Amino acid sequence: MNETVKFLSDNPVVYLATVDMNGYPRVRPFQFMFEKDSKVYFCTSNQKDVYAQIQNQPYVEFSSMSKDFSWIRLFGKAVFSNDLNIKKKIIESNDLVRSIYQTPDNPVFEVFYLEDAESTIADFSGKPPRTFRF
Repeated sequence: MNETVKFLSDNPVVYLATVDMNGYPRVRPFQFMFEKDSKVYFCTSNQKDVYAQIQNQPYVEFSSMSKDFSWIRLFGKAVFSNDLNIKKKIIESNDLVRSIYQTPDNPVFEVFYLEDAESTIADFSGKPPRTFRF
């Protein structure tokens, strides 16, 4: 878990893959928020297509690459949470999110974490990838 969180903290822009309502893949940039209690958190708006896609098919995968060309793949089931303490922490710690949603109780502001998650960190060194489950 620690290696996954460190990689995501060092490379917070990740790309989220979902499946749209027609069965086509969709990928877009997202931002890692933080880890708490072995859960990695992200956020979005319930007005976006990505929210409906996750509701329809909750298994998602994130990917990111570092400047040294190591990368992470992070897979799991997205679980939405209405925990106002989590929403407050995101709002207080992220200027961009705060500028969009202003308050933790904004009705369009959604947070989610990954359940039964698995991350794989790899690079071009020839060493085997490292896989973590949490």
